[in-house]
Amino acid sequence: MKLLVTGADGFTGRHFTAYARARGYEVSALQADLKDRDALHQQVAQAAPEFVVHLAAISFVGHADARAFYDVNVIGTLNLLDALAALAQPPRNILLASSANVYGNCDQSPISEEQAPAPVNHYAVSKLAMEYMARTYLDRLPSFFVRPFNYTGPGQAESFVIPKLVAHFTRRTETVELGNLDVEREFNDVRFVCEAYLHLLEKAKPGEVYNVCSSQPVSLKSVLELLSQITGHRLQVKVNPALVRSNEIRRLCGNPAKLTSVVGKIPSPVLQDTLRWMLEHASATCP
Repeated sequence: MKLLVTGADGFTGRHFTAYARARGYEVSALQADLKDRDALHQQVAQAAPEFVVHLAAISFVGHADARAFYDVNVIGTLNLLDALAALAQPPRNILLASSANVYGNCDQSPISEEQAPAPVNHYAVSKLAMEYMARTYLDRLPSFFVRPFNYTGPGQAESFVIPKLVAHFTRRTETVELGNLDVEREFNDVRFVCEAYLHLLEKAKPGEVYNVCSSQPVSLKSVLELLSQITGHRLQVKVNPALVRSNEIRRLCGNPAKLTSVVGKIPSPVLQDTLRWMLEHASATCP
């Protein structure tokens, strides 16, 4: 089973490719820049994949260049789909990674796939635009969409809040600057997400959207307390107004019913185990 993965060198990609290879997939990592149409067409033709998992994206909500979200997440995906559509034999299934951020702030919780999107930042808008754009290819390419809720694990950049906190606890620093402490998020384990993606790649229906979630949100205050309990160290938290986003999504919690109906119940490590895993990894790599 020939599988092409974009973003294979990224946080999710590194974990996912290891899972896919262990499951028997022959994995090719896309090296071409998504904005380089010629190189993209050449490498896709050479790979001739049976399955595709498209993870490459600018995914940090606070990324400074707003235009880059659209250049990579929308136009880059358009270029990829053009290259896949040009194949003599189209792939059997294509996973396109979107984001739960497309739901924005809504009163409904947990959020199902029927919830109308209401994106509140450029990252989310670009992901929703990607979904709509990709639907124009459904007559030629069997694609489906995943909307993962927040997840974490070793190797995630410290620009994201959980790796940032893990790094501070590993170094046993005295203070940390954060934004809004009262936001609630699911902080799922990247291993759970990889399992879900692999099952969906085999069972998902083209055109469908699947929330990848556990319906178990926690506040940042709770994460800080867990890290304190595990390490025996306490951080003084300073709220930095520059890190408080005016359009911050207050609570993001998903309904996994559709996912479970398709792939069954996927075991999800508890947050304490994920944090311990991250702390061990950070300690082993800390200079």
